[in-house]
Amino acid sequence: MIASLEGIVSQVLEDSLVLNVNGVGFRVFVPKNVCKEVEPFKPKSLFTYLVVREDALTLFGFETTEERDLFVLLLGANGVGPRTALGIVSTMSIGLIRQAILADEADLFTRVPGVGKKTAQSIVLQLQGKIKGEFTAADTTTRNVDLEVLDALTGLGYSVVEAQAALQTIPKDAPKDVEERLRIALQYFS
Repeated sequence: MIASLEGIVSQVLEDSLVLNVNGVGFRVFVPKNVCKEVEPFKPKSLFTYLVVREDALTLFGFETTEERDLFVLLLGANGVGPRTALGIVSTMSIGLIRQAILADEADLFTRVPGVGKKTAQSIVLQLQGKIKGEFTAADTTTRNVDLEVLDALTGLGYSVVEAQAALQTIPKDAPKDVEERLRIALQYFS
């Protein structure tokens, strides 16, 4: 198994990178925000997961082990393949995924392109016992405020992926006020 790769980014594609590791180019599918942030011909390290199929070997790469582990966990849910799991990790923050599972809110997953109601319910049901942690009232407040910010950003014409990327730039200690969090999120686009 290939657990990680470190090399020079030789090509940035829409949904993947080509990482040159000692003269060998590995195509690694990554979350969309990684494709937007990475610079060609710069060094990059990724934690990877190799999906072995009868007709293909496909590498998926993540910036943290937590993202990779969540990706692998999502693959364990019925109806979730590697592309869908990558779409979920690309669209939703790790904290929002955990909260959606712990709070039994499957509808949050339906915001991800390609995830229907049945798949979303399957994810929540099958992963509830596998996600560790507690869900507090403060988590609920932050999640509700962030959902309002997400709705506002998509209402302004940004895609769900762009809006989620902007949400992830909001510091953890930022005020829980919708207007303030929206102002911070909009700075991501300037």
